[in-house]
Amino acid sequence: MSHNYLLPVLFFYAFAVLISACGSPAAESVPALERPPNILLIMTDDQGWGDLGFHGNDSIDTPVLDSLARTSIRFDRFYVSPVCAPTRASLLTGRYHFRTGTSFVTARREVMRTEEVTIAEILQRHQYATGLFGKWHNGAQYPNDPLAQGFDTFFGFTAGHWNNYFNTNLMDGRTAVPTTGFITDVLTERAVGFMTDHRDEPFFCYVPYNAPHGPFQVPDRYFDKYKAMGLTDKNAAVYGMVDNVDDNVGRLLRTLDELGLKENTIVVFLTDNGPNGDRFNGGMRGWKASVHEGGSRVPLFISWPGTLTGGREVKELAAHIDLLPTLLDLAGISLPDSLSLDGRSLVPLLKGQEIAWPERSLYTTHMSWDTDKVVGALRNNSYRMVVEGNGRTQLYNMQKDPGETTDLATDFPKTADSLRLEFDTWLADARSGGLQPPPITLGNPNAPETFLPAPEASLEGSVHFKGDGWANDWITGWKTAGDKVSWPVKIDRPATYQLTLYYNLPETGSSPALQISLGDQTMRSTINQAFPGQVIPSPDRISRGEVYEKSWGEWPVTLEVPAAGISMLEIVLQHEIMDAGFELEGVKVNAEH
Repeated sequence: MSHNYLLPVLFFYAFAVLISACGSPAAESVPALERPPNILLIMTDDQGWGDLGFHGNDSIDTPVLDSLARTSIRFDRFYVSPVCAPTRASLLTGRYHFRTGTSFVTARREVMRTEEVTIAEILQRHQYATGLFGKWHNGAQYPNDPLAQGFDTFFGFTAGHWNNYFNTNLMDGRTAVPTTGFITDVLTERAVGFMTDHRDEPFFCYVPYNAPHGPFQVPDRYFDKYKAMGLTDKNAAVYGMVDNVDDNVGRLLRTLDELGLKENTIVVFLTDNGPNGDRFNGGMRGWKASVHEGGSRVPLFISWPGTLTGGREVKELAAHIDLLPTLLDLAGISLPDSLSLDGRSLVPLLKGQEIAWPERSLYTTHMSWDTDKVVGALRNNSYRMVVEGNGRTQLYNMQKDPGETTDLATDFPKTADSLRLEFDTWLADARSGGLQPPPITLGNPNAPETFLPAPEASLEGSVHFKGDGWANDWITGWKTAGDKVSWPVKIDRPATYQLTLYYNLPETGSSPALQISLGDQTMRSTINQAFPGQVIPSPDRISRGEVYEKSWGEWPVTLEVPAAGISMLEIVLQHEIMDAGFELEGVKVNAEH
């Protein structure tokens, strides 16, 4: 009997065995390898390149991530933005963050335009189940929130950081729900449930953990382990949080094994910027918020067992903007013609193809609080050119001086000037679409309830933030008539709008009389009920730089708004008050049907 005759017989026999084991084909899902690959994208927050045992850090235990690094395709020179929200916008869209409208991490400068097309939206159109479990940080309100940007399921938080990591409230869709346990464990539990629920269809499971971002909270067994090694409280907390992440990544990977999905799931691991502190980082200069190498070079591991040959290192430069085109390419999905991407598919490198990979320049920026002042850098195969805050140009030879110890700008002025011109040209183009944050949408039927947090407000007069205006800060300092806070809004439809002011007012405080305006409607309301508020206990390992979580009173106000359009929500103090202690966390707006 010929081999040609045997092949169909053996195929038929194997198929018959499969049917007998699994039931009739009509009742079962398509075998995993005959459908598009699942994608599990894991990103941590403020974990640096050096926060891995695999990268030579002998003070941290990351056995799961180390194993993933050894069996994956590793990118040796992979770059992101130096702070959170810009990295996330670029990862999701394949475009530099300025093009998406995202320029910083607070004051609505973290908001990504709703017109941007995310990888979740594209995968959703190709029948993928899409879920996000963790930190979003690209817009808190519809239509800039995860559910409006391509995710069927969202569980986590939208702000830049969260106040408490134990037994905290998180957003389940657009509803706050209580949780029990440590936040990284809780997020993993939901991600595991999502993958289990969607095991019979292709899924995109995006898990952007918020660890090891502060506040520095971690279960005792992790913290005690690193304190016993002689680390500072902060580093013991950070390494403990990463150790806990490692355990949870292990749980995600075991779930794929248990579901029989390992062979048909692309697993991606990266971090969102450099480390949140001066600690081991492979000798690189800088950390989070720095445009030097240490602020933006992070790990990238990509694994697809059975399809991509792992255990290899890629030396070519790559960046967050490359992940969207790469993952779609691996999934066999063509890029929409309307997309204008900055990134490129890394598939030829992943497949180890012998091709001439074109040299490229990658751009890094950090704007801080001043939108007109950009600190930035250009990185190519040979150099890192840095633009300082004072506008001065620095130049480093990254092949000979990877620690950026010697500035060569005066020795090689032509090279420095050429790279500076290239960077400035790119920057002007990237910002050409403008960076004005969009107004906050009120009254849309898809999201009739909207919260306007204090850090997204503009302040006038004596009022100021309790803190620096980071996520979760509140507004204090009310004392002078005319003190005002305001939010730009887009009123979607005429309606009765129920406003709830979240406030603190001590027993001895003066009752603030407020003028509240929305659209062309104005009313006055005097808050005459004390609510001193209580600080919620917080198991921090070190004192935090951010505010602590508090309880808030609720003060209702109703306004009939007869017309849609662009407007402002304004709250203005009507009289002088002395040491009232009045504080405002934000305003919830409900549009009645």
